[in-house]
Amino acid sequence: MDKNYQVCTHCVMDTTDSNLTFDENGVCDRCREYEQHILPWWNHGKGHEVELKAILEQVRISGKGKKYDCILGLSGGLDSCYMLHLAVKEWGLRPFVFHIDAGWNLPVAEENIKKLCDKLNVHLHIQKLDFEELKQMQIAFFKTGHAGLDVPQDHAFIAQIDKYSEELGVKYILNGYNICTEIVADPESWFDGAGPTADKTYVKDVLKKHGNVKTKNYIYTTGFKHKFVLPYIKGVKTLQLLNYVPFTKAEMLATLQREYDYKPYGQKHFEDLLTKFLEAWWLPTRFGYDIRRAQLSSLIITGQMSREEALEILKNPPASDEECKKMFDEVAEKLVISKEELMSYHKLPKKYLHYKNNAWAFKIGIRLYQLLGLDKRIRK
Repeated sequence: MDKNYQVCTHCVMDTTDSNLTFDENGVCDRCREYEQHILPWWNHGKGHEVELKAILEQVRISGKGKKYDCILGLSGGLDSCYMLHLAVKEWGLRPFVFHIDAGWNLPVAEENIKKLCDKLNVHLHIQKLDFEELKQMQIAFFKTGHAGLDVPQDHAFIAQIDKYSEELGVKYILNGYNICTEIVADPESWFDGAGPTADKTYVKDVLKKHGNVKTKNYIYTTGFKHKFVLPYIKGVKTLQLLNYVPFTKAEMLATLQREYDYKPYGQKHFEDLLTKFLEAWWLPTRFGYDIRRAQLSSLIITGQMSREEALEILKNPPASDEECKKMFDEVAEKLVISKEELMSYHKLPKKYLHYKNNAWAFKIGIRLYQLLGLDKRIRK
């Protein structure tokens, strides 16, 4: 192990994030950022009742005479499912609920989605992506050697939100992001060389340089459209309403299990075969970091888990060797490539080509959002 390796004495973020800094007590800058700038406003979701009531009233007024008053993307994960529960059952909103089927859903995710939508009596709009196109896109991204390999389906999700907001004339998007379970973002250094997920320029250049992949049915968006045109020209607002209500991860899961017989996945993002494979095996074995550190640190600094509990969890791998081997074989089979070819991408040198991107614009946009108080997440 690197002699300079260090773990935060308060959370479990470590120097696999090359940008992490520590104070004289060994506490990382992420923990300090939370205490100084996030917690005073958030207050564990308490004290926002008046503000939340006003926002919900605006959403309802904007939807008068329309079939829907907001848009909600449903992945099947814990956060988006809880968002749907609150939106419909607790707040009486009328969301346009959509799901992106990128071909990697695990059965348990589809079952959870169906149970929620059936009981809440909401129509689920499923956007099924062209898997032949997506498959070629996915292989192109494997060829980059980057860590950010689920860009094809992540970009599609953002693009569909933008498309639906324009087509439906709906002014509010409900986003399941929440400080409670996600305050610590995955560090930028873990994804060195990759461009922004919502950057069409970056995605298209990867496809051009790795197989000249052509797409006919895939829908793109741009950061300019997503971060500027829609919110500031067309007045489409993205709301992170989970930050206005008090709950814990355990309470969120208990509610969904009690109301909808929701089946947990064991780890965040494990409702998707590709993402589960990447986070459980590919990233730790190729890049040497464990994405659970950010997830567990979010729970530690928000008071839902002790550091000792998190360290115990980290002693064991996210999935067994047998399960990882099975996922490796399944991913190769779905991509219609040999296991040898898939492994060759795992062994690529960590020296990356330069891809055209608009990362500078995204950084300016994020900084602006932070200054305006619209982005409450610890990023670096």
